[in-house]
Amino acid sequence: MDKINELQKIIDRYDNIVFFGGAGVSTESGIPDFRSVDGLYNQKYDYPPEQILSHTFFMRNCAEFYRYYKDKMLALDILPNAAHKKLAEMEKKGKLRAVVTQNIDGLHQKAGSKTVYELHGTVHKNRCMKCGRFFDAQYIKQSEGIPTCDCGGIIKPEVVLYEEGLDDKTVRGAVNAIANADVLIVAGTSLTVYPAAGLVQYFNGDKLVLINRDPTPMDRSADLVFHEKVGEVLGKLSV
Repeated sequence: MDKINELQKIIDRYDNIVFFGGAGVSTESGIPDFRSVDGLYNQKYDYPPEQILSHTFFMRNCAEFYRYYKDKMLALDILPNAAHKKLAEMEKKGKLRAVVTQNIDGLHQKAGSKTVYELHGTVHKNRCMKCGRFFDAQYIKQSEGIPTCDCGGIIKPEVVLYEEGLDDKTVRGAVNAIANADVLIVAGTSLTVYPAAGLVQYFNGDKLVLINRDPTPMDRSADLVFHEKVGEVLGKLSV
């Protein structure tokens, strides 16, 4: 309880907080972590997930990509958990400046967060590769086989696949938010997935807080470390 009190004091004192989150933020909502023991990387498919979710595979084997993607990546009925809700509340109260996330599920926005930098894109935006028209995730989920536009073009999710680079504008916004923050809360991430994990190095503020089930490479650098579930920690805070 002492560490929760310490974190509460930090939340009370500062109003320039940035949150950097990974897969562990969404696991409490029921979305599997890619690298956990029961996560997507340990399930059995014709191809490994990192191959299916690559640009090359999408271009060469689009039907198989979408068979996997619709089945495993489009969890559209999943609801925000205590972590998402608390962060939205912190932003509304003027405490939190931005959320930087490696997740593509849109749960931060669903909870009410406004300033969200989605480093790996989102399942909720999909673009026709031929004419550029946008489609929502529901359209993709309900489509038969490969989703196509009225113009005949194939629709591609605005999700950063393996072999693709991160969006420059999103990265700049995230770096700026982290570099100017007084407090950085890093949660639900092993800090081993690059280039996203490297953005934490831009933080030069007063307090670094880490919340992750397992130890991370930055535990020793942090002012406060929780080896607990993100929602359980943030849910105990008052804003």
